[in-house]
Formats: sequence, C-alpha cells, structure tokens
Amino acid sequence: MIPELYSHLELPELERPTLLIHLEGWIDAGHGGLTVVEHLLNEPSTTIGEFDTDLLLDHRARRPILHVVDGVSDHLSWPSIQVSALRDDKGHDVVLVHGVEPDHLWGAFIETVLWLIEKIDAVMVIGLGAYPAALPHTRPSRLACTASDPALIHSHSFTRATLDVPAGLQAAIEYEAAQAGRPAIGLWAQVPHYLTQMPNPAAAVALLEGLQEVAGLTFDETELREQAIANRNRIDGLVAGNEEHLEMLRQLEEAFDSQTPEADIPTGEDLAAEFQQFLRDQD
Repeated sequence: MIPELYSHLELPELERPTLLIHLEGWIDAGHGGLTVVEHLLNEPSTTIGEFDTDLLLDHRARRPILHVVDGVSDHLSWPSIQVSALRDDKGHDVVLVHGVEPDHLWGAFIETVLWLIEKIDAVMVIGLGAYPAALPHTRPSRLACTASDPALIHSHSFTRATLDVPAGLQAAIEYEAAQAGRPAIGLWAQVPHYLTQMPNPAAAVALLEGLQEVAGLTFDETELREQAIANRNRIDGLVAGNEEHLEMLRQLEEAFDSQTPEADIPTGEDLAAEFQQFLRDQD
C-alpha cells in the first residue's frame, strides 16, 4: 500500500539501486548538492513519485511562484518533493529523493522514506550537501562525511570531525536508515567561506567523485568541470587587482597546504564579510 504522504508513486523494476537524498532548506554552500541534483536530472530520468506538499510544507514560508507575462498570470510553480529514477553511465539504477525540506511531519516523512528504501531494496543511502570551510578557491574541494557505521567511515579518506551540530532532515534519514541495517553516508563538499552565496561547480564535481568512490556510480562530469574552470578564472580575475585579498588568499593556501589549524588564519566571518563586499563592489 502506498504511504499516505505520497500523492502518487509508481515504482519501476530496479536492480540494486542506490538511493540519493538532497533536500533544500538546510546547509548547501555554493549550491553544491543542488547542482548535483540538477546535473543528474539532465540525464534521462523519470519522476516516479511525488510527496503531498500540502501536508508537509508551510506555504507561507515556501510560497508558490506566480509567473507573470506582460501582466498576465501565466502559471504557478509550486514547491515540490519528488522521487526520480535514473541510471548512471554504467547502467546502475539510482533513485533520487529531491526537493524542499518538509516543514511538518518529519517523523512520518522519515518513516515513509524508510518504507521506500525497503521497497526498492536500496543497497546504500547517500545524502548530499556542502558547507563553508577555510578553503581557498585555488585548491580542490575536499569531502567530509558522516555515517553511523565506523567501518564505513574509516574505509574512506574523507574529512571527519567530532562535534554537535543541528541536523537537517536528510541526516535524520541517513541515521534511521543505518539503524534499520542499510549502509548510509552523508557526503559534504567544502566550499570557500567567501563564495558560499554563489554557485560552486567545483563542489558538485567533488560530490560526484565521492559518489563514484563510495557507491561506484559514474556520471559525466565534463560540463561541471568546464564550469568550475570558468568560475575559477572569474574569481582569479576579481582577486588579482586587490593586494589585501591576494594576501588573504595566500594565507588560506598556506594553511590548506600545511594543514595549519584554522586559528592561524583570518576567521571565516572576517573573510566572508570582506570578500563578499569586494565581490559586490565588482557587480
């Protein structure tokens, strides 16, 4: 029986699929996770399910977009939470849960996604996201990970940390999936503090590389790599004429290359405020 939170769901025949999750509303610096979702949906994909957002969302907080053309109300775009099916370049099945993070009924939503995971017999559950870090844009984005299984954590060389942090809904799904016996991991790309508000294709490339390492999923990264190079060149050009920002960048590079503690470099808040103002001045 289809769980009540689905407005519709039609599951195709799937062979050992990996379930990917990205829900907008929590941390996703540089739109790293969202960029991966958009990239994957450019592949041949099928919408196989949709959640009932009237139950899950506060539409006063997540209002629909009214598209007006020459004064005429053309159509409304409502926020959605969808389930899509696609295959990677090697033919591996992938199921993608994507859209906005629910405002209500988190427990019921988690139970419903766990039902889906069992129904499709997912071999692994992977959450996608990105967060600000003391990282210069002239260095590759690093990946951090979270998982409930120490063996899964230590089988990869991603960054690990010990901390208490507010959790997004997809982290709760990863945790509960692991408790139910499904391998689950959260992949987080690091994005320079000062570039968190603009798209960062390098973070998306790092996440796709992480998917290949942990799940053997392969997707064409050519377009994203080209965008990353263009973005790097643009930022280089903006920085080149400002000695103060060149010095900040040099300090970040030295800290990154030597693994110097963040306390030895300017704080993230200082860098973000300084650099974002600089970028605004450059229009």
